[in-house]
Amino acid sequence: MPARTPPEPRRPAGRTRGESAPDGGARRSRAAGEGTPPLRVMPGRARAGSAAAGDHPAHWTRPRGRTVVVASGKGGVGKSNLCANLAVALGEAGARVLLLDGDLSQASLDLLLGLHPRYDLQHVLSGEKTLEEIVVTGPRGVKLIPAASGVPELADLDDYRRECLLRGLGALDGEADIVLMDTASGVSRQVTSFCLAADDVLVMTTPEMPAFSDAYGLIKLLQGQGLRKAPHLLVSQAASPEEAEETAHRIRLVARRFLRLEIEAWGHVPEDAAVPRAVRRQEPVVTAFPQSPAAAAYRALAARLLPPAPDPSFDEHSDPAYPLAGLRGGRQRLEA
Repeated sequence: MPARTPPEPRRPAGRTRGESAPDGGARRSRAAGEGTPPLRVMPGRARAGSAAAGDHPAHWTRPRGRTVVVASGKGGVGKSNLCANLAVALGEAGARVLLLDGDLSQASLDLLLGLHPRYDLQHVLSGEKTLEEIVVTGPRGVKLIPAASGVPELADLDDYRRECLLRGLGALDGEADIVLMDTASGVSRQVTSFCLAADDVLVMTTPEMPAFSDAYGLIKLLQGQGLRKAPHLLVSQAASPEEAEETAHRIRLVARRFLRLEIEAWGHVPEDAAVPRAVRRQEPVVTAFPQSPAAAAYRALAARLLPPAPDPSFDEHSDPAYPLAGLRGGRQRLEA
């Protein structure tokens, strides 16, 4: 006589609304996030005098001051050198500069400035330190937020941690007149996210065709992702002003024709043997070789970013509503 098949277990009665089977929720959770680790909030240490709720990243704000992001479609165009020297040139002019090394996994700004930070963004993103605790002071008072080197997991942050980093800058920009951000080369999501969060984007290229083509590709991608205003252009490693002007003109012409963008050229940095010599000395060229052509170009770009100086013939004390502009008396904060 064949064995009887046992009856199927009956579903328990009286299950309340929203209650699931013992393993059903786990199965759905695994299906929804297969292979994804749980999200953890790592705000770091609480700021003195603030409530714990106020330290949650949701209550932070992005930088309110002017933010300039430097990007390039191709590596080796001198982007990090530009950021380091531009920051020092702005500091020489009296501006308070906050410099962020946005090439999170291949940092180099600390080396170019001759700094040796003990902590970096790797410690911030893991929750061990806050941004305030890793900031180091460089030449001419430049405040550097150093990144890590050789840490591949930082090469492509998820949206949450990237947003926490951007909002964390908002707690520091009150002490800076301008936030300058270096980025990795290429068109990764991390690069475009930093560009879209900036007030100004400076795209760098060289006269070489691969760099020219990649710079246009980056500009096209940023426009397609909703960049608020047209990026600016700077040509580096140019053999002559004429070569730099021709390169900039070609990119501007192509962008005007196919993207309907009017791109403003922000000058050029000439090919200068003083730049690699300064790099070997781990010192900015504007301080190592202040009379070099490259140093003059960096200072010219810094002057473009600074607000116009006030009219000396106007007595602002006679009109309290007169807005102070420019930088006077050394490192005086810009007042709106």
